[in-house]
Amino acid sequence: MDAHSRGRADDIDPADQWVLNPHTGNYELRLDHSAGESSSSARTATAEETGRRGESRAGSPREGSGRRAAGSRGGATDASRREVPGQRSRRGSQGGRGAAEPPTAGRRKRKPQKSRKKKALLWTGGVMAFVVVGTSIGAYLLYERLNGNIDTIDVGDAGNKDVLSDGPMNILIIGTDKRTGKGNEGYGDKGSEGHADTTILFHVSEDRTNATAMSIPRDLKTDIPDCESKQSDGSTKEIPGTPGTRFNVSLGQEGRDPGCTMKTVETLTGVKPDHFMMVDFNAVKELSTAVGGVKVCMAKPVDDPKSHLKLPQGESEVQGEMALALLRTRHSFGNESDLDRIKVQQQFLASMIREMKSSDTLTNPKKLFTLADAATNALTVDTGIGSPKKLMTLAQEIGKVDTKNITFLTMPVVDNPAEKIKATVVPHPTHADQLFAMLRSDTSLTEVKKKEKAAKSKQAALLKGPKADPADVRVDVLNGGEISGAAGATVTWLQNEQGVLKSTNKANAPEKIKKTTLAYAPNQADQARALAEMMGLPATAMKKGTADAEGLEAMVLTLGADFKGAGQLITGPAKMPDDVEKASADKAECAK
Repeated sequence: MDAHSRGRADDIDPADQWVLNPHTGNYELRLDHSAGESSSSARTATAEETGRRGESRAGSPREGSGRRAAGSRGGATDASRREVPGQRSRRGSQGGRGAAEPPTAGRRKRKPQKSRKKKALLWTGGVMAFVVVGTSIGAYLLYERLNGNIDTIDVGDAGNKDVLSDGPMNILIIGTDKRTGKGNEGYGDKGSEGHADTTILFHVSEDRTNATAMSIPRDLKTDIPDCESKQSDGSTKEIPGTPGTRFNVSLGQEGRDPGCTMKTVETLTGVKPDHFMMVDFNAVKELSTAVGGVKVCMAKPVDDPKSHLKLPQGESEVQGEMALALLRTRHSFGNESDLDRIKVQQQFLASMIREMKSSDTLTNPKKLFTLADAATNALTVDTGIGSPKKLMTLAQEIGKVDTKNITFLTMPVVDNPAEKIKATVVPHPTHADQLFAMLRSDTSLTEVKKKEKAAKSKQAALLKGPKADPADVRVDVLNGGEISGAAGATVTWLQNEQGVLKSTNKANAPEKIKKTTLAYAPNQADQARALAEMMGLPATAMKKGTADAEGLEAMVLTLGADFKGAGQLITGPAKMPDDVEKASADKAECAK
């Protein structure tokens, strides 16, 4: 039996083996191994049956442990029914179904029923749901089936070997336009290995209160660094980098795998992706169908002969081929550019997230399994998250973020000034670096209410107040980061670009540090604030001493691992400029 057919023995849908007990609010596993009973009878429990309690368990194997009760496959109904481990038995001790016991004075009262929504596990991000229960046979079959679905790629040091990481998490979602493999044919460019056609850097904050989903245009001109790609025979192929080319060729072309796209994103933004999730044309069709359709809204009727997309004005529901057509079309929205298509894709993904987190999905075990089965079958991921258990761990972590605090936006860009016919874009001269810095410093793009401690407020106050003239700033610069020559490059930038002539290169720091720091005396506070503004230093970088500086004593700036290059802000502004368009995942918008 191959991995894709596991769990389908006796023509029973694995999802149908989980039944919601209305009296306890729990999902219970019902397996019918009897040749004489129908699957529907094995999944049905009456109020009388769920209220029964065994008189004695002595001498019998523990139920729900995965052992088969007396009578085996063709025996009594009790032998074919297993319970979720941890739940008390509801049936008599004789194996048959005797009369229900009358309530006794010593019996505990049933606890108030908990929300069904809270009892389900949401798999979002790759958006999967799956209940793992002890060593029961049903759970094993389900696990094996989902595990056999998942395709993985080893991206080496481009990603994180651990599922979760300390601090923020960064997941690269890649939509490839490859024309190979089942379900991907018939869309032109036959046999194409594909490109990074749709790319979203999904940043989840360290405290899991907010997330930012930044789309990267496929026509962005950028530098693709050298990278390694694992081959099918186990060997590693060294692929030379390509400067000044389109971002979308970071995948598929020249043998590049998702690890190369991850390296390209890190080079571009200074943010290292921990994991990737890749989907193709067929995955879009499968996922949109598995969730039961995705609600979308059109500001005007759409009839696109190229993508075969036909939608009326107002709300519609799309799935399968229609969902794919929506994500592919670029001639029905805005000025028919890829940037306008990105907006539609963001609206679609936001709507899908809302659907997956809805009660209709969370309380429907069959729908949850269908979604998990489709998602694991559709996704290709890195080896660090390449199992149902790992994906569930990641999804539970992502699921902590409220949809109202998930912000979608596109990397700020402008038309390529080097082109007469505008075919590509380049990073916005100021807004792009500001956004990258906000991601690196884990700054939220949404208004997240937090309890701010007095100590934190006091630290932030260090950045407030008058600032010295650049010519009066004295600073010694040390390199405690990973970039060779960073101290010298920073001094050159400070002197030539910022007018800080009294800056000195003090070479390497005694040890490596993660975060950049600025040590200064109380009477140097105005100098410190001026330098912090130039370099985008966060309040946490400010290390105020207790004694005043004497004479020409300089402040000490020690560059850390968060330093990405001279002139690059270490942390961004408190919020993005108003002219950068953003959207929240909890709000439905109409495509224009």
